[in-house]
Amino acid sequence: MKPLPARFEDVAQLEEVMTEPSPALVADLASIDGDILVLGVGGKMGPTLARMARRAAPGKRVFGVARFSDKAVKRSLEPHGIECIECNLLDRAAIARLPNVGAGVRNLVFMAGHKFGASDDVSFTWMMNAGVPQMVADVFRGTRTVVFSTACVYPFVPVDGPGASEATPATPPPGDYANSCVGRERMFEYGSRRFGTPGRLVRLSYAIDMRYGVLHDVASAVFEGRPLDLTMGHADVIWQGDANEQALRLLAHCTSPTTPINVTGPAHTSVRWLAGEFGKRFGRTPVLAGTEAKTAWLLDTTEAQRLFGPPRVGIETMIDWMADWVQRGGPSLGKPTHFSTRDGKY
Repeated sequence: MKPLPARFEDVAQLEEVMTEPSPALVADLASIDGDILVLGVGGKMGPTLARMARRAAPGKRVFGVARFSDKAVKRSLEPHGIECIECNLLDRAAIARLPNVGAGVRNLVFMAGHKFGASDDVSFTWMMNAGVPQMVADVFRGTRTVVFSTACVYPFVPVDGPGASEATPATPPPGDYANSCVGRERMFEYGSRRFGTPGRLVRLSYAIDMRYGVLHDVASAVFEGRPLDLTMGHADVIWQGDANEQALRLLAHCTSPTTPINVTGPAHTSVRWLAGEFGKRFGRTPVLAGTEAKTAWLLDTTEAQRLFGPPRVGIETMIDWMADWVQRGGPSLGKPTHFSTRDGKY
């Protein structure tokens, strides 16, 4: 792989670096048969995951499925060899028409879901996060299925501990978003047990892109002099390229029945410390508010590190990249993570 850059000049370079596959990913995808279908490709992580899959396995077809309400996403994917299909995942008949085993698809990456605004339309949240997974698990029987889940399925755990492991019961704090995410996992678990579908449930904590994520939220607040809430005083983060790579590699490490795996950085990160690091780089004093809680959503990634080793990009590199990006006015997706939320209302 090419050496990591000192900075990103523009979005094109960012996405080129973020989608470069490692030799390990190339080998893992070569070890499995069939093409790859990415459901929910239009989200924040989907486009770069699909492009990485295509670069890692040029002999496989990669289908990207979404509503594509933003047609620019579709236009950006097609030149990279992603075969885009518009589909309303709320329509079971439409799901059944998607390329399946008969068309050579043996691998599914499920990335669809609903988070922000979850409290405003609770029934829609549950339909997207549990109803759609039930239909997909039923239609794609036997297809290797890697499902993007979330650390929010866990209870808050002590910030001075190792974090929640895969053995920690999925009993989240109150709130429809987190509980519907448990529902998503349960639907895929049911399908896996009933139909023998191999899979993995990726309990992801905060992927980092230059255009969004916890580091973008903290850096922007410090740079603009806005108060930063410290109540959720710790967070786990991972470079989006590393998160996408681990998810794709899991297609070669599926279990039957499906099992969860935690994916994030190897160490818990203090928000206060992050603010201080950005303050040093910007020459500004962070404006801090609130007091750190003794618990947070934190993960133990022992199993992921056993399979894949540590992520390629470390926290210091991500901080340097983000400070440079924000200071130069790099583009933002305008989608804050609301990582400080503790009441489950998104």
